[in-house]
Order: sequence, then structure tokens, then C-alpha cells
Amino acid sequence: MSFGQQGGPPSQWDPWKPHSQQPWTDDGNGGTPDWAALAEASESRNRKKRLLLIGGGAFATLAIGTAVAMAVVSAGDDKRADKPTSELPASASLPGGGTAPSFAPTSAAPPLDPKEFIASKAKDTALLSAELLFPGTQLTMGSTVYKKGATADAKDCSAASQGTLPTALRANGCTSLMRATYVKDGAAVTVGVAVFDTEAQAAKAKAQSDKKGFVKPLAGSGVKDFCVSALCRTTINSVGRYAYFTIAGFTDGKDVTTKDTQVFSIGDDLAEFTFRQINRRGEAQASAAANR
Repeated sequence: MSFGQQGGPPSQWDPWKPHSQQPWTDDGNGGTPDWAALAEASESRNRKKRLLLIGGGAFATLAIGTAVAMAVVSAGDDKRADKPTSELPASASLPGGGTAPSFAPTSAAPPLDPKEFIASKAKDTALLSAELLFPGTQLTMGSTVYKKGATADAKDCSAASQGTLPTALRANGCTSLMRATYVKDGAAVTVGVAVFDTEAQAAKAKAQSDKKGFVKPLAGSGVKDFCVSALCRTTINSVGRYAYFTIAGFTDGKDVTTKDTQVFSIGDDLAEFTFRQINRRGEAQASAAANR
């Protein structure tokens, strides 16, 4: 007698359904499993897993790619990177969080102008004389050495000048006239410095002077008379409240010509030295005033 299985036909085994029965074969050995069927079922499971992994990986790759694409699009939409530098914030700080250095205003007074001290009697108060303005016994200009002769100070400017010069000096308020003489190799020069109260007076006296007016040559202290009746070379100039003049010629009484460079040189050197001495006077007084 044979017995069939209870409950209808045997159920098919599904590896993905819980409680399903594995196939068995009844060969009279007490129910030995069907190994071939089990192997086939295992292979089927492995194939499904691989398909799921491949699909999931593709989805992940697609998601990452989409995120990158979105980031690129987002960066492309940010128009701030395209703004010119003139639109950047004006209050940008220095690298590292630093700030621009600041400097306290200096409290030092501006230097005093030496020209102001020789421009008027009010500031030009230092002692003044021919010996102070032309010190020593000789003068060196470059490689040339001139021996100093006599010096003189005159309160009456007319007494130390001649020709048309006395009129120009008196008209503009000349207060004194200092003179000094230098000599070298038979050529001599007398430089005269006329003193006024203001720079404007000195400039006007210079403008009103001409070739017919000059300071009187000063002889003495080893220097013979010169430029008494001979032709001599003269110059006129001014700086600050001072007008200065030169007269140069030969001690032997010869007339000066345009070829006599020796006479021109001694006159130009003394005019240059006088200009420097007057400016040094202004510099000395400006320095003294600054140090008070």
C-alpha cells in the first residue's frame, strides 16, 4: 500500500520564500537530498546578488556624477567671481588678518629759511663788518690764492662810491658800505657791499645802477693804487638786503681789455665769494634761531 503526501501536491521549493521545502528524492535510503537541485538553487541566488550589486553601483555612480554636475552648474551660476576688482569690498583686510600701518603726525617744526634772515634788518641782527664778512689774510678759490689787502667800513655810502652809484645808493636808503681788496700777480679787485633795511631796497638800487657808477678802489696794506684813471672792469649784483659791486684792474695802471682773463677771473671770484658769505650769514642765523 502506498500513501501519497497529505495536503495535496507537493509544494515547489523557492529559495526566496521562507518556509518553502527543499526538493527531496525518495530512493529508499531514508530521504537523501537532491544535491544537483541545491547547487542549481545556490547558483541562482549568486546571480541575483551580482545583478543587485551591479545595479546598485551604477546607481551610486550616477548619483555622484549628478552631484558633481550640480556643483559645477552651481559654481557657474555664481556671478561674484566675474565682478571686476573695483567692485570688491573696499574694507578688505591685509593677508593674515593684519591692518594697514598708521603713522602719527610728526611734531618737528619745518626748517627755517636762511633767506628770511638776510632779507630784512628785523631778522638780520648778527654783527656785521668788513673784517667779519672778509676774514683772514688770504682767499682760496679753487686752486687760486688771493692775498687780502685793506678793508674799510663807511657809514656814508656816497663817500665810498663814485660816478652815478652814490645817487642810487642814497635814493634807496643805503646805511653802510663795506669794502675789501684782494690782489694776485699785478691784478687787484675791490669788492664793496652796500647794506639796506630791506631786500626790495637792495634790488632797486641794483636796478638803478649802471656802468658809470662803481665803488672806489681801496688801496693800502701792500696794494698800490689801481683803477684811478685806467679802464677797469666792474660788476653789479644783489642778494637779500645787500647789493654788492666789484671793480678790478691792473696795479701798473694799464687799461683792461676783453682779452685780460686774469682781471675777469679775480673780479668773478670775489663776486662769487661775496655771494657765498652773505648766504652763510643767513644760514648761521637760521641755525642759531632753530636751536634756541
